Amino acid sequence: MSVIYILIGFSLIVALAFLIGFIWSIKNGQYEDDYTPSVRILFEEQKPQSK
Repeated sequence: MSVIYILIGFSLIVALAFLIGFIWSIKNGQYEDDYTPSVRILFEEQKPQSK
């Protein structure tokens, strides 16, 4: 029974770590560009120029 309490505590710590990481990524602007990914496939890749 004590193993269940350890697993619950560990899962809460992991969930809190993911929540902190998500909030950190929002504050750093990771989700600001929502236009470019939807049209990226329409852009042609530039071929590297040989020297």
